[in-house]
Amino acid sequence: MKTVLVTGAEGFIGRRMLSALKTEGVRTVGLDRVEPQAASADAWVIADIAVDAPIELPAGIDAIIHLAGKAHALAEVAQDEAEYFRINTEGTRRMLEAAQRAGVRAFVLFSTVKAGFAERETSVQPARPADEGDDLPPDTPYGQSKRAAEALVLEGGHVPHPVVLRPCLVYGPTPKGNLDKMIEAVKRGRFPPLPEVGNRRSMVHIDDVIAAALLAAEHPAAKGQVFIAADNEPFSTRQLFEWISVAAGRKVPRWTMPLWSLRLLGRVGDLIGKLRGRRFVFDSDALAKLTGSAWYTSAKLQRELGWKPTHTLRGTMPEVLRGFARRET
Repeated sequence: MKTVLVTGAEGFIGRRMLSALKTEGVRTVGLDRVEPQAASADAWVIADIAVDAPIELPAGIDAIIHLAGKAHALAEVAQDEAEYFRINTEGTRRMLEAAQRAGVRAFVLFSTVKAGFAERETSVQPARPADEGDDLPPDTPYGQSKRAAEALVLEGGHVPHPVVLRPCLVYGPTPKGNLDKMIEAVKRGRFPPLPEVGNRRSMVHIDDVIAAALLAAEHPAAKGQVFIAADNEPFSTRQLFEWISVAAGRKVPRWTMPLWSLRLLGRVGDLIGKLRGRRFVFDSDALAKLTGSAWYTSAKLQRELGWKPTHTLRGTMPEVLRGFARRET
């Protein structure tokens, strides 16, 4: 590839994607709805994929890495559903139409594992990780919007080389989302010492998922395929709590909160949420996500494209905490 366009180029993954491409000597074009904070790409397209207007791209683009979209909200509200489809689904449609007009060869959609599975954070722990063959209709508006976007990419016929990448939670030097909130709570001594319940969760390092996307954009076997991206070391929430504690220089408590007490607190949170009309910070759903499993395998990606993850969350945790500390200062 000589020229690659990255949407959502000013985001968490987008900036690092541009840097990785430039290291490989690839000409980069960034697309975002805001002006770039720094000259991180060779050229820029300022466009909002959520606006119902054609997006015009420069000629000569070989591949598009489509990162732009509305991320999963930790506390969803009613208007989120329409926003997910307006940005994630229709925004992808507009990018595909722009790619077709510009003669782009490859289009790699950053989707999510939530597009291929119902929420798996349940008290029943799975005997094995989920893979692409376990594909099920998603049961959240976020997952449904991403699933609809996947269909547009794979079935729309807009580009010769369409690929869907389904990462699980992405981690790196500047943590986001649930991991970010958990690190903050552990560092401040506000995270309950959960018991070991034997759950299994998966994540993937930002550099590994970037490598997977770039490989998928070029590898002939990736055409028309869906791939899960996850590292090779699942972990329990208790293990994650201990890794964060050690990396943060905090002593790991010897005692644990009984599961029954956490369930009681979750029901109290449910009641508070109903009374105030929006979710409380801790409720039964939050507990299910903490104690349930979201365990995935990237065996297909490794087998068919030769991709290998080079990081694990346990090994990277000191780097993650250093990035968290830099952001706080």
